Amino acid sequence: MRTDHYAPANTLLGLLQRGRGQGALIAAEGPASAADLVYGCIRWEWRWDSQVDDRHLYLARLIRDLELPLGPVIDMLALDEDTRDRATGVLELLALGGSDEAREALRVQAKEEEQWEDGPEKAEQPDPMTESSNGALLDLLADPAESESRKINALRVLYEREPDAALAPLVPSLGTADGEHPLPMLALAVYKLGTRALSAAREWAASDTRWLAWTGVGVLTRHGEIQDIPILIAELERDWVDRTWCGPSVIARGLTRFGPKAADAVSLLRRFWLWTPHSYERHVYLEALAAMGAAGMAEAYTESLWDCQSEARLLAVEHAPDAPHVRERLAYLRDDPMEEMGIRSVAGVRLAGLA
Repeated sequence: MRTDHYAPANTLLGLLQRGRGQGALIAAEGPASAADLVYGCIRWEWRWDSQVDDRHLYLARLIRDLELPLGPVIDMLALDEDTRDRATGVLELLALGGSDEAREALRVQAKEEEQWEDGPEKAEQPDPMTESSNGALLDLLADPAESESRKINALRVLYEREPDAALAPLVPSLGTADGEHPLPMLALAVYKLGTRALSAAREWAASDTRWLAWTGVGVLTRHGEIQDIPILIAELERDWVDRTWCGPSVIARGLTRFGPKAADAVSLLRRFWLWTPHSYERHVYLEALAAMGAAGMAEAYTESLWDCQSEARLLAVEHAPDAPHVRERLAYLRDDPMEEMGIRSVAGVRLAGLA
């Protein structure tokens, strides 16, 4: 089962669903009352994107540190495939951390391996469009009678070449037939234009057509100037109102380039850091807030020592203020066999520097 309905970020369930460090800290104050919530985060798929939002280490540490029984996790090995995969990921880490019970459960687990046979290789056919001039490709893109597939191929060929500024005037006409999205490859080809697309991008960003506005914002995040800060903040505000979780981190990166000059975005960025279910973006908001000189960074870095995402933990290891509980957590991360080697190493270096 997969659900996008997150509990509020100011509740323990909401914090655990998001993999926030604060959730681990609160759960440690009452392990018995947190147990069902921790098991539930393994049983159900809460991640916004399972390919990039980490949870296994976060949940494995909760099981170990709260001294929760492994039985409910082991029982999940008999459930549906997705649940079994999540339980297996947690148990593998616990076994790495020294749990004999987890190791034994994995040993006796029945594993069925599917054998896939590769089909015969097909010789790649040459693409005649690669021989076309830029002018011919641009004419094809401008022709309303041409198919989307041929236009996408033309955009791919243009993307692989040196940027051609003549693409910019055609951009507003290169949406999908339903008007909801840009043609695939369009954004990549446009971003490659760099500053040559800035003037047009400011016009696109003001469009009522969302995909075109977002394409313009994408250019401004990468190449915009100080005058573009209000446009980026306005888009960030819109994302917050619409609860758009995929994309605001791109704007955050763009605003990071301006440092304190983009300080008007601090309140929004802090809200995204607190509330986003897309945990792999959280470190981007931390970096932006730090670049803008936001208050409260000491607390944010300290909490992030418990974050589910390795990128956030690494930032925290590097920047959390010196304090006894911080040193204790750094030693924990340095010595935990479940932790990523890069973070263990940096934690060790940081501790040595504080000694």
